[in-house]
Amino acid sequence: MVNADSPQAEADRRERPRADTSHAPVFGGSSLNPFGDLHTLQHMSARLARSLRGVFDSLLTNGVRSWAEPVSVERFIDYRAERGDDLSAYLPLAIEPGAGNALLVLDARFVLKLLDLYFGGTGETPHHLPSELSASCEAMVLRVAAMIHAPLEAAWEPLTRLAFEPRSVESNPAMLPGLDGEDPVIVTRFGLVEEGEEPVFIDLLYPVAALKPHGAQIMTKVHGRTAEPDPKWRNSLTRSAMGVKFEVRSVLAEPVMSLGRLMELKEGDVIPISFGPQVPVMVANNRLGTGTVGTSNGKAAIRIHRIDRIEEED
Repeated sequence: MVNADSPQAEADRRERPRADTSHAPVFGGSSLNPFGDLHTLQHMSARLARSLRGVFDSLLTNGVRSWAEPVSVERFIDYRAERGDDLSAYLPLAIEPGAGNALLVLDARFVLKLLDLYFGGTGETPHHLPSELSASCEAMVLRVAAMIHAPLEAAWEPLTRLAFEPRSVESNPAMLPGLDGEDPVIVTRFGLVEEGEEPVFIDLLYPVAALKPHGAQIMTKVHGRTAEPDPKWRNSLTRSAMGVKFEVRSVLAEPVMSLGRLMELKEGDVIPISFGPQVPVMVANNRLGTGTVGTSNGKAAIRIHRIDRIEEED
């Protein structure tokens, strides 16, 4: 199932009517959504939601949970009516390559909370919102955009390689360049909730016209599960992997000498060395463990006394 939600996440959802993604055509008009069921964009949103948790963990004080709401398509004028008259920050993100802007939308109260936390406060916000965004608020919106820039592009990369360059923050959606009220937009909404707090929502809007050049990638079917590998192939791969050979070595001592002493060495000179009862055993550049030096069947050998776990990232 795409982006399955926990019962708690379902309880956190904003009680707003959302447009259905099917969008049957109206008389004399055409469908708002030319991209089908939008499953691919829903998968992309789920990937981005996981990344947003790490972004906002660094901005907020308590642990953050994040999720992606169902993707919808609606006219921009309907989206604005849904948001109501509360002050919001709209930040166009120029889509490259191509034309048009995506739109990052943040509630002004959430921006004020982030701003207060940034300056060492507790996240308090005024009871009455201001009539417009201050320069500090706009700077905070740009800071948030810079932090989600890399996760956003990474989330899109499996579909198509896009860049999103932030422009100027606007609080009046009527002043946004290149976006008319009748233009259809794809709404991707992300929920964030701190422990003991009410959820907040971040919206990323994509004008349908701006994504039409990438329609083939957006309509690509996404499979939720991959097929199980063939058992014979898997067993053969395992046998081959188990036959790979590695160089195992041990360094008994690494004495340090000056350049002058090295240049004076001649045949017959003795370099004193010392080593403890335990010597390291190495595989490639990783330490396998330690052991003691001895003999076995008349040959020098090392008896393993301890195996060290090799970290995955090594």
